[in-house]
Amino acid sequence: MGSETPRFLTLVDVAEVLNVTVRQVYALVRSGDLRGIQIGGRGQWRVEHVELEDYIQRQYARVESSLLDPDFEPDLDDQDLETTRRSD
Repeated sequence: MGSETPRFLTLVDVAEVLNVTVRQVYALVRSGDLRGIQIGGRGQWRVEHVELEDYIQRQYARVESSLLDPDFEPDLDDQDLETTRRSD
């Protein structure tokens, strides 16, 4: 199989790609914002690679449409705020 991208990713893998916590990814799949499946007797979540890419594209589209709104004010998360403070 080599260096091919696996079809299914764990929530840990998804969290790493998105640079967020596993808890945040879990909330995304539980809410249906990010499509995932549960497998096995313990109901472990898996996210198909194409579903992750689709989610990312939807987020880009959401931001782009928000930027067209003249009343749009971005929400900065803690990491963005810390980066902003360091660059001042």
